Amino acid sequence: MTFKVKSARPEAKKVLFVTGTRADFGKMKPLALAAVSAGHKVTFFVTGMHMLRRYGLTKIEVAQVEGVSRSEFVNQREGDSQDRILAETISGFSAYIAEERPDLVVVHGDRVEALATALVCAINYVRCVHVEGGEVSGTIDEVYRHCNTKLCTAHLVSSVDAARRVVRLGETPQSVFVMGSPELDAHSKPSGVTIESVRERYEIPWDDYGIAILHPVTSESDTMSAQAQAMFGTLAASGRRFVVIAPNNDPGSASIFDVLEKLPSSHFRVIPSMRFSYFSELMRHAGVMVGNSSAGVREAPFLGVPSLDIGTRQTNRSIARSITTAQASDSATIRHFLDKNWGQRFSPDTAFGAGSAAERFVEILNGEALWALPKQKQFFDGEPASQAASQVAS
Repeated sequence: MTFKVKSARPEAKKVLFVTGTRADFGKMKPLALAAVSAGHKVTFFVTGMHMLRRYGLTKIEVAQVEGVSRSEFVNQREGDSQDRILAETISGFSAYIAEERPDLVVVHGDRVEALATALVCAINYVRCVHVEGGEVSGTIDEVYRHCNTKLCTAHLVSSVDAARRVVRLGETPQSVFVMGSPELDAHSKPSGVTIESVRERYEIPWDDYGIAILHPVTSESDTMSAQAQAMFGTLAASGRRFVVIAPNNDPGSASIFDVLEKLPSSHFRVIPSMRFSYFSELMRHAGVMVGNSSAGVREAPFLGVPSLDIGTRQTNRSIARSITTAQASDSATIRHFLDKNWGQRFSPDTAFGAGSAAERFVEILNGEALWALPKQKQFFDGEPASQAASQVAS
């Protein structure tokens, strides 16, 4: 894959990407490849779910990226609490950057690994940029996301709305760059695989299917079993077939796995994880998408696939026309959504970008504005946020 980018800075930079899940890796990979093409030295710090066999041991996908280095770190055992994972990641990453001293660290979103590594960078005055800050959603994720905003040097946001929120949090407009969502870069192009090869590789026996993904909501861990039983029970009663992607490893995932293990194989194919290009192709041909994954409110609308957003995890994140909302227990709304929307297509929604984030990333990386930002941060309090947001770096 090649990118048309401006010439690299005279001095190539050491850029370190932190990845803890299959989801954030899908967003980081286009940026990393673009940085490599521009002549920068790129390394992945691989940790989190990537290192756990139950979740597909997805560190293998990172290892297949050409032109980058990687360092692997086991930061948890299955069942560890979030605070314990936070502490382990801080310890391991602190030792790593003390030796490597990257010029720039790139973290994404709202996971505990991003919080830990951004904190280490802040304490050690290492420049750190935050991808997709300034967004709103449900659960503890929102707390992590806004904490990362305050810890990081600069912000690569997906939309103007997100930029405004970052400025409201006291970040200087000069530190905010509207980039778009990087995973849309891959979705905007052919996946490179056929749906037949996807079905063969992942043993999917149907050509008419929906996608279902239900992640745990940490603040609702005591009800996740009931939510999973309700949602998947309604899907089973519909008679439709679904490809189910396993949940992440947040507290409450065990109760979801208990439900998944009892689903009939005649109507459900449960997969621990998928390669990004294969998942992209799977989405393009899906009848619908159901659950609480960010893919349902960001990637599905971009591809025009109708999605049903379940529960509170993605609350207020998107208002795309292709999205319907419901609680897991609302079987009537779920059934109506399936009957009305199965196989329909909407116009692509570009609220989170149009698929050019990687090129924009290299423009930022090669420019002067990012590197001119002071490492000592100050709270921006000089202008109304509504005015200051219009001045974000261009």
